[in-house]
Amino acid sequence: METLHTPRLKLRPPDEADAAFVMGMYRRHEVMRWIGDGAPQPTHAQALQRIARYRSYPEPFGGWLIELGGRPLGFLLCKPIPWSRDADRRDDPPDIEIGWHLHPDAWGIGYATEAAQAVIEYVAAHGVRRLVAVTHPDNEPSRAVCGRLGMRSMGATTDYYDERTMLFERLLVAPDEAPSAQQGFA
Repeated sequence: METLHTPRLKLRPPDEADAAFVMGMYRRHEVMRWIGDGAPQPTHAQALQRIARYRSYPEPFGGWLIELGGRPLGFLLCKPIPWSRDADRRDDPPDIEIGWHLHPDAWGIGYATEAAQAVIEYVAAHGVRRLVAVTHPDNEPSRAVCGRLGMRSMGATTDYYDERTMLFERLLVAPDEAPSAQQGFA
């Protein structure tokens, strides 16, 4: 997983030295209420497991630690998304999910959108042509990030994570495939 940069942010692979931040963020109810079953993950062992999982996805995917001036803000994830046990498409190749988990101190400042756009450009350059995002039905801030990223709302679904989520989709174009003004697509 490569380190990525935006005008404000650095996105890098997490390592064991980040365990204290991971524990502090994922033990917070306001973060975990939107993730999985909502149960806090406060232990050092759970933090190390999460870091290992975020580093384990095959290139170009991963779970990048988002930093501002060396201060961790949260994570940007791009990875294959598991199908629900009863999904009609469970025998299809997995969709590719983009998502974000930020510390509450980093909410509402545009960091999730900025980090996600960097990862979208990165995976598009590596041949990914479609991304999905799923949000908890009540998670308005994440739904707003999806909108700012140009993701189209596809409505409610139970295809992922064995729960009802709101699905968003974005079709990607590699930079060298984008129409140019000379081609009459100004």
